[in-house]
Amino acid sequence: MTERALRLGTRRSKLAMAQSGHVADAVRQLTGRPVELVEITTYGDVSREHLAQIGGTGVFVAALRDALLAGEVDFAVHSLKDLPTTQHPDLALAAIPKREDPRDVLIARDGLTLETLPDGARVGTGSPRRMAQLNAFARSHGLRIETVPIRGNIDTRVGYVHKGELDAVVLAAAGLNRIGGTEELTGSLSLDFLSFDTVLPAPGQGALAIECVASATELVATLGALDDPHTRAAVTAERSLLAALEAGCSAPVGALADLLAEDSGRGQMFTEMRLRGVVGTTDGSTLVQLSTTGPVPTSIDAATALGRELAHEMLAKGAAGLMGERAL
Repeated sequence: MTERALRLGTRRSKLAMAQSGHVADAVRQLTGRPVELVEITTYGDVSREHLAQIGGTGVFVAALRDALLAGEVDFAVHSLKDLPTTQHPDLALAAIPKREDPRDVLIARDGLTLETLPDGARVGTGSPRRMAQLNAFARSHGLRIETVPIRGNIDTRVGYVHKGELDAVVLAAAGLNRIGGTEELTGSLSLDFLSFDTVLPAPGQGALAIECVASATELVATLGALDDPHTRAAVTAERSLLAALEAGCSAPVGALADLLAEDSGRGQMFTEMRLRGVVGTTDGSTLVQLSTTGPVPTSIDAATALGRELAHEMLAKGAAGLMGERAL
C-alpha cells in the first residue's frame, strides 16, 4: 500500500512555489513518499498596503500556521525573514536548510550600478531597511536618490524598471536565484549585487524555514535531516538581535552573521562567527552600525547570546530611537 502523500503548505506566489518545490523534492528523496503542494493565500498576499503599514511581522505566515494547527497540511515552508522571532508554542522549526545568497541586488536600466546612479534616481523597494541604507549610501556620496515604496512579486517589481517608471529596484538575490530564468526576467537590465559593507540584509534573508506541528515528533525528526547547522547558528544570532531590539520584520534593521574560516592544513575550519547589525532612519540621516565577533556557537543558546549582546550595544548607541520611523 502506497503511503499517503505529505501535504506541504505554501504561499501561492511564483517565488514561494519555487522555494516549496525545492523542499518538496528534497523531502521526496529523503522519505520516498509523495509530497503534494497545498496553496494557501495569506493576508500579506492580498493586502495592497505597504508592509511597513500592515506591520510586516507574521502577515505571510499566519494562514500557513493556521493550516498546520488545523491538520490541513503536514508541514509548511516559509521565507525565514517573514517568521516572527518568537517561536509558536505548538509548532516546531524542524529544519533550516542551507542558506541561499543573502545579498540584495540592484536591478537597473542602462547598465547603471548603485555607484553610478544619476542624481535624483528613483529606486523602488518596499523595505524600510533597504531605504535606510540606500539613502545613507547616497548621502555619504553626495548623491540624492528617491526611494519609492513598491509591492508585488518579482516580475512586477522588475517591470517598473522595464517600463521606465523607476531607474532601479532592489530585491533579494536569493529570490532571483530560486525562481531561475534571471536573464529572461531582467533582459537588458543590469544586476549589481550589493556589498554587505553597503547594505546588510534582513535577519534570516536567503534562508528557508520548514515548520510542522511539534507533536508530530517523527516528522520533526525526519525533516531535521534537511537542517544546516551553520545556517541555523547564523540566522539564530541574527534573529536574536532583531528580537532583543524588539523590532519586527518590517523595521529598518539589517543583520548578517558569517562564519570566519582558517586553513588548518586539513581543509578550512570555521573558527569564529562575526555578527554585523544596522538600524537606521529611513531617510538615511542616522545609522547605528556595529559588529561583534565570537567563537562559533556550539548551541542555540550561544548563538542567541551573541545576537542579544550586539543588540544591547546598539541600544546603548541610540538604536531604540531609530526604529519607530516607518516609510509611508
